Amino acid sequence: MTGAGPDPLIQARRLCLRYGGAEVLHDVSLALHPGEIVTIVGPNGSGKSTLLRALLGILAPAEGQVTRAPGLRIGYVPQRLMIDRTMPITLRRFLSLPHRVTEAEAQEALAKVGLAGQGGLQMAALSGGQMQRALLARALLARPQVLMLDEPTQGLDQPGEAAFYRLIEAVRAETGCAVLMVSHDLHVVMAASDRVICLNGHVCCEGTPQVVSSAPEYRAMFGLGTQGTLALYRHEHDHDHAGPADHHHHHHDHSHDHSHSHGDTHSHGQDPHHV
Repeated sequence: MTGAGPDPLIQARRLCLRYGGAEVLHDVSLALHPGEIVTIVGPNGSGKSTLLRALLGILAPAEGQVTRAPGLRIGYVPQRLMIDRTMPITLRRFLSLPHRVTEAEAQEALAKVGLAGQGGLQMAALSGGQMQRALLARALLARPQVLMLDEPTQGLDQPGEAAFYRLIEAVRAETGCAVLMVSHDLHVVMAASDRVICLNGHVCCEGTPQVVSSAPEYRAMFGLGTQGTLALYRHEHDHDHAGPADHHHHHHDHSHDHSHSHGDTHSHGQDPHHV
């Protein structure tokens, strides 16, 4: 479904972003078109969340620009939401923050994410999967043309991940919204994305999952596992991208790091897998 409209909904041109004196993203360009699902993959510290914040307009680029379609409606699902467990707030009330929504709107949003009739639940009592569905319901209240998700399944088990991404595909099919998500879950990337962008401070490679999965830059980041599942390892580039001519001369020095922020453990023998 790529290129479903003549103009991109969001476009980044040659973005550079810095924290202090350090450059986090360099020369990043991308475009998101109506109706497509695009996933950004890359190791921890590669700038994925930073890129999302720049596209949302939260961070100003040091160089380059972000353009959005006029009046673009964006729904955002953050990586996590910290809830004060001593402060009672129901799921229904949460949906009306910061803008009040009608009962009909709230019930419609909850039904779309599989939480029909659950508005009376306390936010502090929700499971991880329920919390992510609650965040998605709140994002859908904006009737977004673009849905952005920042590692939305962090902390969920593999069945929970799969169920959530099936839900995202169903939302795309029902509403026609474009989806841009950051993910560590490579099996999901292969199953659910129209296009994949491999990021590590810059765009290493991009294209359909089939094209990207055969790129040497991508293969250096991920190891083959069972049932098409690939595990993410810390990956360090020690080369630059001079252009297509040096495409086959990249040298990758990647080390395996088993400490992942989201608590998954990976084996780097013959069978890396998600636990």
